[in-house]
Amino acid sequence: MASDVLFTPFEFKGLKLPNRIVMAPMTRSFSPGGVATDEVAAYYRRRAENQVGLIVTEGTGVNRPASLNDPNIPRFHGDTELTAWGKVASEVHKGGGLIAPQLWHVGAVRSRSEDWTPPGPYDSPSGYSSPGKKFGEAMSDEDVADAIRAFADAAAAAKALGFDAVELHGAHGYLIDQFFWDGVNVREDAYGGKDLPGRARFAADILRAVRQAVGPDYPVIIRISQWKQQDFNVKLAHDPKALEAWLGALVDAGADVLHCSQRRFWEPEFEGSDLNFAGWAKKLTGVPTITVGSVGLTGEFVAGFAGERSEPASLERLEAMLDRGDFDLVAVGRALLQDPEWVVKVREGRTAELKAFDRSVMATLY
Repeated sequence: MASDVLFTPFEFKGLKLPNRIVMAPMTRSFSPGGVATDEVAAYYRRRAENQVGLIVTEGTGVNRPASLNDPNIPRFHGDTELTAWGKVASEVHKGGGLIAPQLWHVGAVRSRSEDWTPPGPYDSPSGYSSPGKKFGEAMSDEDVADAIRAFADAAAAAKALGFDAVELHGAHGYLIDQFFWDGVNVREDAYGGKDLPGRARFAADILRAVRQAVGPDYPVIIRISQWKQQDFNVKLAHDPKALEAWLGALVDAGADVLHCSQRRFWEPEFEGSDLNFAGWAKKLTGVPTITVGSVGLTGEFVAGFAGERSEPASLERLEAMLDRGDFDLVAVGRALLQDPEWVVKVREGRTAELKAFDRSVMATLY
């Protein structure tokens, strides 16, 4: 049997989770034309029926022309698209689960398809996709205001559709994260600056607009990371003081939970302490945090999605960190992607039935 700590209830902002396990957002590209299908709804319902505490959906595009870089990633705007998402939320609730959409804008990240481009220019803080690499259009003041409005509108729609919370994607080198990163944000206006809290203004303004749209009692999560898909070794905050200034600006603006992405959850964030990213975020801000990064599998997820096979891994270290109070919730990605029954198997100690991860499962919506 798994230790009890993963299966203790947790409550934040009135949202009552039956356990500490969150389904991590994972792009699936099974929504033709940006509309989630019945198969997508069934995919999430299966995880709800198998006791995932909170489902965070794959990233969904807000209402900007180039918020997505793949025509088969779902959008979170438009009557048809929102009706489909309402069905997803309903199916998850029928399965006994809780669900939050992840709201996303990819920013200056090229299309995933060779024969498709977005119907508008790629947004970016300063016209760079990585340091020194020109790509995308530097956003005007009007573009920035419209993007902020798009996130707020999507959050309001999520609440109206009955979703239990909302998450903003502010990690991994996408648009919100590009504003954090001094390597690609060289703006000289109020959304740039030499210090990290200054470059966090875009995220903070989105959080404030979202909070106004959903009210004071609706749970708002933001996903953040130090690393970028463009450069795994980037650190926005090199020490706890810088991290506190950055994350404090987000919490002050309305973030209830910080979803702290690492490639490997067990790695310490700073020298001199064994706290990971989520551990430091909780210590410095006092708000609940979610840890994520290769949970339940050997090997890290970037290599896994690139084709490296990963075997089931012990949860002993994770459980010890959770029991110590380093973080509050645990997001599980690939293990849940391939096996909707993963939570039940872990709870019942059916470790022999846990599956290895192979990239071939990405070809199906199981």
